[in-house]
Amino acid sequence: MSTPAPIALVTGAGSGIGRAVALALLEDGFTVVLAGRRAEPLQALADQALTEGRQALAVPTDVRNAESVEHLFATIESTYGRLDLLFNNAGVNAPAVPVDELDLAHWTNVIDTNVTGVFLCARAAFGLMRRQQPQGGRIINNGSISAHTPRPFTAPYTVSKHAVLGLTKTLALDGREFDIACSQVDIGNALTELSERMTRGVRQANGEIAVEPMCDVRHVADAVRYIAGLPLSANVLNMTVMATKMPFVGRG
Repeated sequence: MSTPAPIALVTGAGSGIGRAVALALLEDGFTVVLAGRRAEPLQALADQALTEGRQALAVPTDVRNAESVEHLFATIESTYGRLDLLFNNAGVNAPAVPVDELDLAHWTNVIDTNVTGVFLCARAAFGLMRRQQPQGGRIINNGSISAHTPRPFTAPYTVSKHAVLGLTKTLALDGREFDIACSQVDIGNALTELSERMTRGVRQANGEIAVEPMCDVRHVADAVRYIAGLPLSANVLNMTVMATKMPFVGRG
């Protein structure tokens, strides 16, 4: 009897880093649940997987909404009975403006998505991994180098990613008893649709606008698939994947 494929969930799977990671996990033999707010790109990716002989399930989800997340995980449990990996990736940014010019709605959207959304998915994954048999699984949070060092005018995003770092460490601690490992991948300048603007220049700590080096998003996917392939007895707590020459080390 063949061993069933491990089950992975990728949030924000419709584009960018999420899509690249989902494709990499599919290549590695995972059955992948694709979550995101836009149904069309999720279904297109699921259809692509099917034509390549792989298994994926599109579940439109708003991670900011507790009921939507509950529906996502109920679908996973009823369909597959377990979850082996969560790549907690969905996230947003806010306009780069001085903090006194920041609209409350932008602040709330970032915190609701990047903090509460990550918490809701991690909480649900932790619960399923804790009660399933065999027990255990792995949660990989998409952090950022902004979890350690901010860019100018990025208060909401920087605060949110510092919060994710705290959640990652707490989950890594609390998960020991239940064979649940938790990691964080801190990404710097991976080239996606959202980060393409940085190739035309981004504000630096000294106020200058400068073009920054970028790296291929597949290197992020390779980092996630490496962590995903580890036995639960081993973990990468934090990993930074960045364009080598970007201004992170020494920033400020």
